[in-house]
Amino acid sequence: MKVKEYRSRLENAEGYGEVWEIVKATVKSSLNERRVGMMLFLDDLPLRLGAYHSLGTNNIVLNRALVNIVEAASKSKRLINSFVYVLLLHEYLHALGRPKESQVRALVYKISRESFGTDHITTQLAELGPWSILKGIPLDTMDVPKRVIESVKDFEKVDKKYII
Repeated sequence: MKVKEYRSRLENAEGYGEVWEIVKATVKSSLNERRVGMMLFLDDLPLRLGAYHSLGTNNIVLNRALVNIVEAASKSKRLINSFVYVLLLHEYLHALGRPKESQVRALVYKISRESFGTDHITTQLAELGPWSILKGIPLDTMDVPKRVIESVKDFEKVDKKYII
């Protein structure tokens, strides 16, 4: 798929499931790897943590509070989707068996650059880190209420039946 198509898909993505499909497509295109059966949970985590994947599981937990802060700070759908893309891509690479942070960060940048081009906000977030868009927002002083963890329905669409 071409850069233009990935850009358009990300800009028009509605919700986590559509961003996730782009994550999987770009990884398949760049690394020729994939994994099915992933689940997404939203939780209110410490603001210095964007998301995590527990080794040996098919779960990604995304920091709902942090995404809400980005949504409040920017009404740009492209920026919000890019932010979520970078976080989900990072955790997906861990889920594909890459535990080293330095290796994963480098791959997030490589895949973003190949998929969206060097001038796209997604690639800039991959290079500078997703927190780069939150400069000037006093995250350390924010009081984040703890809500119940939430499972994202219809996160991953699979075309084959499988057993978990």
